[in-house]
Amino acid sequence: MQVEQQQAALAVRHVLEGMALPAALAAVDDGSPLRGRTLVQELAYGTLRHWGRYEGLTRELAAKPVADARLAALIAVALYQLDHTDAPPFAVVDRAVDAAGLIARPQAKALVNALLRRYLRERDALNAQVAAKSPVARWSYPRWWIGRVESDHPHHWEQILAAGNERAPLTLRVNRRAGTRETLLARFAADAIAASAVGAEGIHVDPPRPVTALPGFSDGAFAVQDLGAQLAAPLLALRDGLRVLDACAAPGGKTSHILELSDVELTALDRDDARLPRVRENLARLGHAGRRVRVVAGDAGEPAAWWDGRPFDRILADVPCTASGIVRRHPDAKWLRRKSDLAALAGEQRRILRALWPLLAPGGLMLYATCSVFAGENELRVREFMAETPDALRETIRFDPEISHDGGQLLPSGRGARHNHDGFFYALFRKPDAG
Repeated sequence: MQVEQQQAALAVRHVLEGMALPAALAAVDDGSPLRGRTLVQELAYGTLRHWGRYEGLTRELAAKPVADARLAALIAVALYQLDHTDAPPFAVVDRAVDAAGLIARPQAKALVNALLRRYLRERDALNAQVAAKSPVARWSYPRWWIGRVESDHPHHWEQILAAGNERAPLTLRVNRRAGTRETLLARFAADAIAASAVGAEGIHVDPPRPVTALPGFSDGAFAVQDLGAQLAAPLLALRDGLRVLDACAAPGGKTSHILELSDVELTALDRDDARLPRVRENLARLGHAGRRVRVVAGDAGEPAAWWDGRPFDRILADVPCTASGIVRRHPDAKWLRRKSDLAALAGEQRRILRALWPLLAPGGLMLYATCSVFAGENELRVREFMAETPDALRETIRFDPEISHDGGQLLPSGRGARHNHDGFFYALFRKPDAG
């Protein structure tokens, strides 16, 4: 546990210095057995989910600020273990003390021991004090983020923030071309894997486990996809023979879903050429490589470089965004993003919408999608687009009653929700028929 605490603390520090979490975990990976790597990942993800609170607790516990940033991260990792894991408290403290001697000066061991033992004695009072002093400590988001969510969602802001700090469920989407949901659930039951049907084509696996070890993974029986993301492809009202563009397609979850719903001619586009092998791998595993699909590297905002001039009947514009709606899966996002990023991303969203609309055939549908809960990327961007695009007719989207939403905004689900989904946003536009 000592080594895992140390590695998790260094990964957290890397993120707070500007590195994405997957890269941070790779940077501290020493090739240890899977169990150890899994623990490092759990500790790093969990600590970042609750970083605001644990940073505040560390300040409250210490007589003076902890100057060594690596040591502060180690204390936060240990606090997370004490609150959210079944590890014996004495073992957590002892291993953290040992780890402190490895990443900081030897005298740090006494400090870590004193702080963690005080926390165990005064946990409830300390948590109440810290939460009362700072909204960052209470909610574990940057102050600007909290303010933006409260302003954009005055009736739901607490629900949204709280949901973003929960563990995300492991959600699968059944590949309907490979078999039925009932068949896959039976395979899971035969291996004593607890799973349940959710949504139209989804399965929750609880407790989560490595997907590569699940029955059916190697033969393409399912894809891993949040329930909110599973709503995108059906909104396109697909039918055989249509020409479809999946703009910003990587890693290919929505791409494969489109191919499972209808026999279409599909272009899967992404500007990052390094991400396209993942799209191809997913399509091959799910059995779609032989279908009418073209995987292309290109900028959705610069169609002249990749478009053949033939209009598309359907366009999925899954645009770059802050990822503020999926922070329970990517907790590093809330500490990596800056308030200034919103303006830059809004410009990119505007550019892509303007570029893609002329590519849509008369009578065609374009679905604008983000994984954000910020109105500046969602409803406000849609209204701006409609104001400058008179022939963009917005269609009404109707979700099932069990799906928590406010208009086109999916409200991130809390624990126990039947339709447990992330915070996606959808707006559907139709181009009038010619003539």
